[in-house]
Amino acid sequence: MPTMPHPLTSLNDREALAARFRHDPELHLFELGDLDDPFWQHTTWYSLTDGAEGADGAEGADGAEGAEGAPDGPVALLYGVGELPTLLGLARPDRDGRLADLLRAMRPVLPERFLAHLTGSGAEALAPGYRVEHRTAMLRMALTDRDALDGAAGAWRVEPLGASDLADLLALFAAGYPGNWFDERMLTTGPYVGVRDADGRLVAAAGVHVHSPAQRVAVVGNVTTHPEFRGRGLAAACTAHLCEVLSRTTDHIGLNVRADHPTALSLYRRLGFTTVTALDECVIAAV
Repeated sequence: MPTMPHPLTSLNDREALAARFRHDPELHLFELGDLDDPFWQHTTWYSLTDGAEGADGAEGADGAEGAEGAPDGPVALLYGVGELPTLLGLARPDRDGRLADLLRAMRPVLPERFLAHLTGSGAEALAPGYRVEHRTAMLRMALTDRDALDGAAGAWRVEPLGASDLADLLALFAAGYPGNWFDERMLTTGPYVGVRDADGRLVAAAGVHVHSPAQRVAVVGNVTTHPEFRGRGLAAACTAHLCEVLSRTTDHIGLNVRADHPTALSLYRRLGFTTVTALDECVIAAV
């Protein structure tokens, strides 16, 4: 790990991190899920030491590794798996300034290029050492009305998917959702569901990016309908059935959706999801 600049600190206590995130679980669904094995070993958690104002402000307490950060301050996660490491830096609007301070302090320890999910002015806080290569406006939504799921599956027969369905699922993604993020391990560690046509072809599916019964959270992802079958309620059927399955082991279910995707937004709102926060999904690189 790179030497951390004063007043930055890393946090290594899983229970303490979980306690922080449980104060706002719908904002921190990914972070809570990444506390589980095997994800934990790939995570590094950063905060500012108690009383610190950030890398560009006044000095705070000793920033040695393992020091306790401000107990109510923002926490950023650097997840080091995949083609690009991922930085998560999320905070409510009243803490945007504190998150910006944290991200400025993190610039010396960030990789050359990474994917980021950031709220507020997070991306701008990384300048001038980093620039945004690509930015997509997203919304975090959470399931707040589970009664809206009733009857959403209609007459479609939604079935569970497993490892033996991998080839069919990849074919569906190639046709209906090219370039999506998918970890095939989730077919065995998290629920995926789908609908097949009369010939047995997989024509719709929904799954998870995060599923943690231990933390009782889940993030829905990879909701896909084959282009030939769109407009028939298949996405609603798969998502509703999946959420009913997830409800047995979770208290908080959420998802990320493009802010400029009215069809998807309308679907999720009909199914009982409401907006938690706006965020930017960015690819960021060193200048």
